[in-house]
Amino acid sequence: MPYPSLASKLPDVGTSIFSVMTQLAQDSGAINLAQGFPDYDPPRPLLEALARHVLTPGHQQYAPMPGLPRLREAIAAKTARLYHHTPDPATEITVTSGATEALYAVLAAVVRPGDEVLILEPAYDLYAPAVRLQGGVPVYVPLLLPDFRPDWDQVAAALTPRTRLLMLNSPHNPTGATLTPADLDTLAALLRPTPTLLLSDEVYEHMVFDGEPHRSVAGHPELRERAFVLSSFGKTYHATGWKVGYCVAPAALTAELRRVHQFITFSVSTPTQHALADVLPETSLYDALPAFYQQKRDLFRELLSDTGFRLLPVQGAYFQVADYQALAPDLDDETFARRLTQETGVAVVPLSAFYHNRQDHRLVRFCFAKQEATLRAAAERLRHL
Repeated sequence: MPYPSLASKLPDVGTSIFSVMTQLAQDSGAINLAQGFPDYDPPRPLLEALARHVLTPGHQQYAPMPGLPRLREAIAAKTARLYHHTPDPATEITVTSGATEALYAVLAAVVRPGDEVLILEPAYDLYAPAVRLQGGVPVYVPLLLPDFRPDWDQVAAALTPRTRLLMLNSPHNPTGATLTPADLDTLAALLRPTPTLLLSDEVYEHMVFDGEPHRSVAGHPELRERAFVLSSFGKTYHATGWKVGYCVAPAALTAELRRVHQFITFSVSTPTQHALADVLPETSLYDALPAFYQQKRDLFRELLSDTGFRLLPVQGAYFQVADYQALAPDLDDETFARRLTQETGVAVVPLSAFYHNRQDHRLVRFCFAKQEATLRAAAERLRHL
């Protein structure tokens, strides 16, 4: 009997732009500033801790479904230190297989067919497909150029009785924009009369520059009562391949998250969790990150100052958005990104990939989470445009 044709649940979704540009970089011998991963190793204490626990008897079997108690306790202590809120390690913290799994599990837990989910664009390309896979309806609200600030009037206009969830991301990927205390207060006022939940993607929480602190939803007493707050050890410790993250949420929301989490990954790598629990109390490892990444931001911006790109402001994360119209005014951003990769030898991501309708503002995104030698080599190639 012939195999029946399979109707795709995401017929309009192809391979991620990050995979596409990374493969193009490999094929072209280009320096990969497209995909958001460092080209340097995690901190030595973390690697040594992992080596110890890999060899520790009993640390090779399943961890508890919500995460190791000692790691959840360390997360609670860190949250209290940074955001003046102590979540209950037993009922309000869940360790996940990266923030990606946490995000998907949240959406699977709370979004029902027909529910609307507000997404501020440009947005990470996982958000909308994950909503649609639950039968939800993405509702897109554009961020305001050139600084990619939320337009709270448009957000208010987009809220309806069907709005189940609003997705927030700060520091923002792809633009590096961050939220202010006034933003959080305004959002709280908008959501106050509604039952709308909040998903706050804060994986770049330790990368905020120019002396500003990260404004976490976990630190806002009103918003955190309706929020899932996501973070990423992979981003914090330069270990994106480890795929360990966590979600902080009130007990009732955490209970729903765990109902789904247990059937996606059940539990996360045990020796990895032990290693993270060992180093998380060493606060200097993440306290140093703002200065570490600001130095890279400042260097990269200086290196690109004579290349013809117009650089947009970067307040956080490790991405630089650039306007290329002075270099190639007639090229759409995807064509420009491909030609830059193949002809100049530097891979970037076109910003239209972060819009559901591929809106083209003639902008591309660089990742500056690279060694200084990598950034200098890329800038040298870009000077020959």
